[in-house]
Amino acid sequence: MPLTHVPVAPLPPERFRELLGARYTEIEDMIARGEELFAGRAVWHINSTARGGGVAELLQSLLAYARGGGVDARWVVVDGNPDFFHITKRIHNRLHGSSGDGGPLGDAEHEIYENTLRENAEELAATVAAPDIVFLHDPQTAGLVDPIRGTGATVVWRCHVGLDLPNDLAREAWQFLRPYVENANAYVFSRKEFVWEGLASDKVWIVAPSIDAFSPKNQGLEAEAVRAILGIAGIRGEGEPINATFVREDGTPGRVDRAGEMFQDEPVPDDARLITQVSRWDRLKDPIGVLRGFVEHLADTDAHLLLAGPSVAAVADDPEGAEVLAEVDAYRRELDPAFRRRVHMAALPMEDVQENAAIVNAVQRRSDIVVQKSLAEGFGLTVAEAMWKSRPVVATRAGGIQDQIADGRSGVLLDDPHDLATMGAVLRRLLDDPAFARQLGEAARRRVEEHFLGTRSLIQYEQLLAQLLRQVGAAA
Repeated sequence: MPLTHVPVAPLPPERFRELLGARYTEIEDMIARGEELFAGRAVWHINSTARGGGVAELLQSLLAYARGGGVDARWVVVDGNPDFFHITKRIHNRLHGSSGDGGPLGDAEHEIYENTLRENAEELAATVAAPDIVFLHDPQTAGLVDPIRGTGATVVWRCHVGLDLPNDLAREAWQFLRPYVENANAYVFSRKEFVWEGLASDKVWIVAPSIDAFSPKNQGLEAEAVRAILGIAGIRGEGEPINATFVREDGTPGRVDRAGEMFQDEPVPDDARLITQVSRWDRLKDPIGVLRGFVEHLADTDAHLLLAGPSVAAVADDPEGAEVLAEVDAYRRELDPAFRRRVHMAALPMEDVQENAAIVNAVQRRSDIVVQKSLAEGFGLTVAEAMWKSRPVVATRAGGIQDQIADGRSGVLLDDPHDLATMGAVLRRLLDDPAFARQLGEAARRRVEEHFLGTRSLIQYEQLLAQLLRQVGAAA
């Protein structure tokens, strides 16, 4: 059986009432409309992994609230072999304008892609019913559009990646995917700049991703819990398990029990000023560029750097992760020992995704400054997560990051991701001017509350589906 059905426990949208105040009436209205709109329908979301990366995190939260609001929301993960995931990673890189491994996207790659998805499609077609709505996420699922439409279901292709100014590499990826996606009933992109040339404009919707303020990754943590979680994870010297606690998605108690794989000479001192980037081990996130900028421009400060990401063994759809981690660690190991002690790398455990989220939460709350130096970016949920925690964020003006940060007011945007001197100067200013850093962080939290909480995404998707179902019904 190639498909994995991911269990999603319902979460009550009611928990947003206090946070949203009078605006919560929009959620109540949405739930009331949804009772009629989704009666007898399943809403499927299909992607390529249940752990690691922003899409999986987004689905875990949004589907839980949808189920809590009375929607039969389901999550399925497709299966694939290494050749399939090498091809989809190649497509992913080219959608970002990068050549990636430089391999071809020709007839042989189409054959591998289609053969891999065929068994997935057969199993789905046996379960999906004509009244259902199916969201297919990113390149890994594009080849399912026609088979799922053959069931009579309404199909939405959701693309989370893109490029503000497309180049020939991006267009090559479009050309590979276009025959698979063009028959979808609708396309959803994270920002209008990502929409492909030539797609039917009346089928395009723009929905920016969002975060869950109450998830283990974003919930409030007491300072004692932060210290304990980081101690158990191996990032700081020690931690008492009794204090390394968090609240799970379903409201039950959770505890961090597992350590990450640490690449460091010694743990992060409790009194150290800490600059952090949290991301997958992906060349487009440029962790080695962050490290080089730190080495070349902040060596004379007392700050420490932490690069944190998921265990590379746990992210099945990213075959390059282990290579990138090894490259960054090789650079770290060549540093002068006196400076190397200020550089820390953590590959965080993924056996329990909520435990992983709690560790990331503690890491971001421990950090004085959070960096996201992406060379290309779809949206960059780690930016919104750090902003929610009132941390000053320094990030490149790439993809959806620039939608989140108001430059100079709720964070700092870097125009050139390769300009390490400017990055270093911005970080130095924030280290030297804690009042300015605090001002940015406070404004950052307000901006997320106003624009990037999950309730906004739920309302937008409900509006999209209401219109889409009217169109499908009229066409029938």
